[in-house]
Amino acid sequence: MMKKDYSLFVRNITCVLLMVGILLVPSCKKSPSEPTNENPANQATDVNTPQPPEQSTSEQSSDLNNTAKTANADWVPIDIELPKPVFIGTPQDTRVLNLEKPRNEPRPPVFAPEGTTNVALGKPVTSSDQEPIIGELSYITDGDKEAADGCYVELGPLKQYVTIDLEGMYYIYAIVVWHHHMQAQVYFDIVVQVSDDADFVKNVTTVFNNDIDNSAGFGIGKDMHYTETNEGKLIDAKGVKARYVRLYSNGNTSDDLNRYTEVEVYGKPVE
Repeated sequence: MMKKDYSLFVRNITCVLLMVGILLVPSCKKSPSEPTNENPANQATDVNTPQPPEQSTSEQSSDLNNTAKTANADWVPIDIELPKPVFIGTPQDTRVLNLEKPRNEPRPPVFAPEGTTNVALGKPVTSSDQEPIIGELSYITDGDKEAADGCYVELGPLKQYVTIDLEGMYYIYAIVVWHHHMQAQVYFDIVVQVSDDADFVKNVTTVFNNDIDNSAGFGIGKDMHYTETNEGKLIDAKGVKARYVRLYSNGNTSDDLNRYTEVEVYGKPVE
């Protein structure tokens, strides 16, 4: 009887120890407080996967500047020869609305592809007034820009235009017009258009318009009035492709007449 009780006691002790051992075995699951590699921020970079190189803001800006310089490597300032000034300063006419303020410094250069020249020099000119009051239409493209008698053509009153035939298609980058810089005048309703159509019915592009009330019939312009000086008015034509250049005006602050001393058109042939 004692032997049987002792065996039962040993078996019970063994079961208890076995249960305690099972409870003390570590679990395979990680506790929530332990760090894991499931967060991408804690993952190591795979050395076998190519990674894009980091680039600083200054390096990016430098690259953009280099790209711009490369793209415009063949662009140079247009060499515009100016006539002698005949008056000092730029008097303002308070009767003129939307008038540019005097710059009081030389005009900034305008850039164009290398080889750009005045393609209007010596080219034929026609006009809405075929019988000018003073001078000849050929004066407009003869290369003489000086403010002197015999250097300008004077057209009739109210709205008039002149048309220059470049006698070929050109990429036009700039147009410079001198109306009459013997006096500080302001010309009205200046509209400059280019086209490949001699009649200006189709394919017409307006590159300048300072008509503030649509009196010229081409819509209200967003450009400003300006005072005539020896610099002339430089118009950025942005490389538009055309053969003909037409310029409108409608009198000035001195009288109703329209005068032109010179018009230059800077471009390159369309090849």
